[in-house]
Amino acid sequence: MKDAAELCQGLLRKAKSDRIAMEASLGAQAFDSACFHAQQLTEKCLKAFLAYRQVGFPYTHNLTKLIEIAAGIDAAFRALLPTVTPLTPYAVELRYDDSFWPTQQVAEEARTSALLVCQCVLDRLPPDIRKAAE
Repeated sequence: MKDAAELCQGLLRKAKSDRIAMEASLGAQAFDSACFHAQQLTEKCLKAFLAYRQVGFPYTHNLTKLIEIAAGIDAAFRALLPTVTPLTPYAVELRYDDSFWPTQQVAEEARTSALLVCQCVLDRLPPDIRKAAE
């Protein structure tokens, strides 16, 4: 079984992959995919933080729920609630909605939100753990 640091690093590596896919999708003007990967990046970063702190987390795409759990450890996460709320639907509901075609501005806002949450998480992890996200 993986220890907390290994699980955290694994999730951060997955988050890095989502960050790369998000940037590539933005560059290719695949804005719906960019929004999806922004949500996934955010989700994996939050779960990485919880894993590192050895706090169980539900297998959910609901970023509000993950923020609430993280805020129980570090109250600063509570300020991120308005940042993550628009991202949650990008995980599943809007991924399969054939009428969801976000604009470049929406995708860039999703990117900004995801990177903000990711940085908040990374700032709370030791340097040796953060390397997995670089």
